[in-house]
Amino acid sequence: MAGAQGSISGARFRPIAVPVVAAGLLLALGAVGTGRPALLFLALPLLVAPIAALAALPSGAPGPLRYPLRWSARGTGAEVDIEGTVEAGEAGRSLALRFARPAGLEERAPPFVRRDGGTIRFRLEWRARDPLIELLPPPAATLIEPLDLAERPVELDGPPLPVERFPPEAARVRAIPYRRTTWMPGEAPSRSLGASGEFFGVRYAVPGDSPRRSNARASARLGRWCVNEFRPERTGDLLIVLDARPSPLGPDDDRALFAIGRAAAHGIAGGFLDAKDRVGVAVFGEYLDAVPLGSGRTHRHRIRRLLDASGVAGEAGPAERLAVSLRRVYPVGVTTLLISPLGGDDSFHLLPHLRQRGFGAVVLSPSPVPRLVAGLSGRAEDRALARLIRLTRRARVARSWEEAPTLDWEDHWNLGGLEPLLRSPRPAGGLR
Repeated sequence: MAGAQGSISGARFRPIAVPVVAAGLLLALGAVGTGRPALLFLALPLLVAPIAALAALPSGAPGPLRYPLRWSARGTGAEVDIEGTVEAGEAGRSLALRFARPAGLEERAPPFVRRDGGTIRFRLEWRARDPLIELLPPPAATLIEPLDLAERPVELDGPPLPVERFPPEAARVRAIPYRRTTWMPGEAPSRSLGASGEFFGVRYAVPGDSPRRSNARASARLGRWCVNEFRPERTGDLLIVLDARPSPLGPDDDRALFAIGRAAAHGIAGGFLDAKDRVGVAVFGEYLDAVPLGSGRTHRHRIRRLLDASGVAGEAGPAERLAVSLRRVYPVGVTTLLISPLGGDDSFHLLPHLRQRGFGAVVLSPSPVPRLVAGLSGRAEDRALARLIRLTRRARVARSWEEAPTLDWEDHWNLGGLEPLLRSPRPAGGLR
């Protein structure tokens, strides 16, 4: 078989082979009991067919059968269109594919599969309910014998397919002009980029000053070597903190809201990295998992690996542990974006601890309201319950605003409200 190598190990009978063998055994017993040899001629094909089908599966060098897979994900907004090809050679007619659809994706149309000789072409049309980032494993492939009595699993040789869907504002948020990289009191620039920047004044030179910064007129007037002083350039360094602790909302809602926040973190980090800024990402569950500030293609992969491996923790770590752990990895005063659903009272304890340790945060809070009211009907009782849920959520957001600027992110496909908060963050209590 072209393009395939393997042995008969791993082959197995399909469920339909059981009634076929059972029918053959009944005919054989009937021939013995009634003394009618003609029944043996009917029983023999039924007994031999499964064995022959198993032997008809391909064999060769030791190892699993492999066929090359090429696929890609396209689409805009919430639509996810996946197209791919499998080069299976002669096995293309009998190779069955099964596609694993993540829980956050809905099917827009049945899978389309077309066989052109030894090439299998497929197309999947899905829709994302909420923002997500997923790694789709290659489809499960099974080689089925023409009589449908035996099968053998095979492997598709292709990488997992990344699927990313997040609001477009997440990738464009870096384009906004930042007034400061921190809203701590006083001058607190993040890092210097060379000797450029806004002119600040003249001072006496110290060892290590570059001759290019010399001010000849001031040196001649004062009789000492003087240099120009520049205000260091500010950058858009960003620290993204994901709250992965369990909450009273329940495991299902926790996982769904964390997946939405993880997608937002991935999109926002990508926007800053595209602008050559430094980004750090930290996930806090029971303990802190962190990627330090950095930039570049390799750093982008580090962030993606951390986000792919993260999930809702089994136990919730204390709020003070997060603030202490951040001080060990990140510089004080860096712009901090906390992504938390604010599902439990412990979430509000994070903000004062972060502020006391020098990390004044802006909060992006994926709202659980759409999930909580989705199953409610239009009856008066359900309308009252939906209103109570929204009022409770509004009170929680107002409580968060007492400590930090907070965006109640209810429309998960729109992040436009985040730009004003990051552009000009205000101290705690700026809006009541």
